[in-house]
Amino acid sequence: MKILAISGSNADNSFNLALLKFMAKHFADKYDFEVTSVKGLPMFKEGVDAPTDVLELGKKVEEADLVLIGSPEQQHSVTSALKSALEWLSSAVHPFNSKPVVIVSTSPMPQGASRSQLRLRSILLSPGFGCHLFNGDEFMMGFSPKQFKENGDLVDEGTVKFMDHFFNEVDAWYKLITE
Repeated sequence: MKILAISGSNADNSFNLALLKFMAKHFADKYDFEVTSVKGLPMFKEGVDAPTDVLELGKKVEEADLVLIGSPEQQHSVTSALKSALEWLSSAVHPFNSKPVVIVSTSPMPQGASRSQLRLRSILLSPGFGCHLFNGDEFMMGFSPKQFKENGDLVDEGTVKFMDHFFNEVDAWYKLITE
């Protein structure tokens, strides 16, 4: 399965990007991961043609079997960078149509960006997307500054074990919706 993992952060040291990179490394023998970010994409402007880098991201979404979004939390919601990218991808182009989408998140706060995931679900269910949204267990990792080793691995084996369980659920769901 080809997974496009999109970090919704424009931070220089994004914990969500670090989480997606760990997932790509951890599951390298199981999935074909491509990790990318919304960092550097221009803000959405209605009535303007989508810039090349937005069209390139849309093409990557189209080519993926599944999209995995790492959603950081800002002011109890998704980041403006992620929201803007999704506005481009739901109005200028529509690569999410019938696409399986899974949300994960990490945050310095104990809730693990739970409110961001809730807001993102609402956004992805709005007109212009038409995606299949995973609704099983949720992967939210709190206290992100303490979760990573210097080499990018996760500190807690229990978290890794839950991540394995989470992706087993994703696999079963993916099989169900694509058969």
